[in-house]
Amino acid sequence: MSAEEKLKCFVEKTAPEWMSKYRIPGFSIAIMRDDKILYAEGFGARNVELNLPATPNTLYGIGSCTKSFVALAVLQLVERGKLSLDDPASKYIPLKIGLPGKPITIHHLLTHSSGIPSLGTSTIALLRGIGIDLGVPLSSVNDFYRHVNAAQDEIVDEPGKKFFYLNAGYRMLGHVIQKVSGMPFHEYIEKNILRPLKMERTTFSKEEFMKDPDRITPYRRGEDGKLIATEFPYPEVKVNPEFSFMAAAGGMISSVMELTNYLSMNINKGKFDGLELLSSELIEEMQKIHVERPRTYYGRYGYGYGWGVMEDFLGTKLVSHGGSILVSTAYLAFLPEYRVGVAMASNIAGFPYAPFAQAIFAILMGKDPERDVPFFRIQRKMELLSGLYQTYRGLSKVEVVNKGGMLYLVQKGYISEMTVPLIPEDPYMDSNKFYIYSNGVKQPVEFVIEGPNKIDLFVERNRYHKVR
Repeated sequence: MSAEEKLKCFVEKTAPEWMSKYRIPGFSIAIMRDDKILYAEGFGARNVELNLPATPNTLYGIGSCTKSFVALAVLQLVERGKLSLDDPASKYIPLKIGLPGKPITIHHLLTHSSGIPSLGTSTIALLRGIGIDLGVPLSSVNDFYRHVNAAQDEIVDEPGKKFFYLNAGYRMLGHVIQKVSGMPFHEYIEKNILRPLKMERTTFSKEEFMKDPDRITPYRRGEDGKLIATEFPYPEVKVNPEFSFMAAAGGMISSVMELTNYLSMNINKGKFDGLELLSSELIEEMQKIHVERPRTYYGRYGYGYGWGVMEDFLGTKLVSHGGSILVSTAYLAFLPEYRVGVAMASNIAGFPYAPFAQAIFAILMGKDPERDVPFFRIQRKMELLSGLYQTYRGLSKVEVVNKGGMLYLVQKGYISEMTVPLIPEDPYMDSNKFYIYSNGVKQPVEFVIEGPNKIDLFVERNRYHKVR
């Protein structure tokens, strides 16, 4: 079986399974190699009420995948001599907070290394967009900078030292683009990036999104777990153009098919269809680590300019970014060396995009995701260990529950109840040894596996047998 056939089998088996497991109504995917589409498909419903199918051309809100477009725009302006990465952001916008003698530069905003932790601008804006108003004024340029500039005491460290993902920082970059280019943020991106890439339906306009026949209905889940159809949470950029830079943190709307044009340009070092959107040297700057983040299964990991960068994914560099606007999510990833990329999106939060993309890349590299992508190995072990356990004659019962990527020990006794996380002694859970942490003391927990239907659990003085 060829890699392409294995790829199709994996996607068409796993996507429906994961959609069911994570309760995803609609999902679209496009996979490309060497500027050609290897696979593109939609799964489930873009609109549940009308039972309209998701397609590869369905429009989704792509959330923070927008950020690399913003970084690209900033670097275009750098290349044209309009600004410098070392310029203080305050040279262009009314940012007034910071540490004396250590200005927050364009570079710091691009890399989320300003020293400022999250200021909640997306929480305010997105919740308002789906009908939940937190009461914080955020409707104008002045509102935005009043909110940001009141946060002097929130600064954690000097610029360049720590990674704090800051949506407000990318909104400020959007404002810089607006100031330097002399046009509203969304118009600059459309003219200088989207149209050259032939991304004709990609937009920041809610009005254009609503007119398109192949678009999602965004969803969230209520407390009862039922789907709730919502509005697209970003406001119409055309009615308040001077404030359109609010969309720079995550307001772009696109399809997975059009996003493959963008992936192609990144893989081709800034070139697309005979045009050069950015020099190869600056594209390289976008795709290398400038600020370190916690290491992953694959070693060194960090943030470039608008992209997350994993240096050693199965021996090669993986560049990616996810995005969520609560009611629509997306993920972009590519391997520059192998010239392969994937774009995915769904109309709700919750799909585990990163391991799905890693499995796709593993297949295209001639590897086995079940063996070579740790997520699958860990998930198999967690599924094996999860279940109901009881002691001799069923006098005590506990349940091991897999929730949010962690195992929990749940005990419901006649007198009291207890839920505690089981913390693995090794990251892949190969030893089957865990511990419960309580009041500074680590209490060992061990699973003994003699077969898939014969597993014992030892907790303090108790021996539990898996019964279901």
